[in-house]
Amino acid sequence: MKELLRSNDPVLVSYLEHRLREAGIEPLVLDAYTSIVEGSLGILPRRMMVTEEDHPGAARILDEVQRESEAGPGQGEPGPEKQGEDE
Repeated sequence: MKELLRSNDPVLVSYLEHRLREAGIEPLVLDAYTSIVEGSLGILPRRMMVTEEDHPGAARILDEVQRESEAGPGQGEPGPEKQGEDE
């Protein structure tokens, strides 16, 4: 197993886990329960692990997710409600 991500952001961890599973990559999230026990203060980051073979593909998906989050709402690819509209 190889570490893909270490983050205090539960939304990022959850979304990345979803995207990886969509791509057929089974991630292992470590320290999730430890984070809950420490009182949800965000002190202990959660770690996401993937197999050595899946790491290159998982790293590409992580890059996509990070670019999406940097772009902000409405800045990524058009959703179904915007398809076919002329600007």
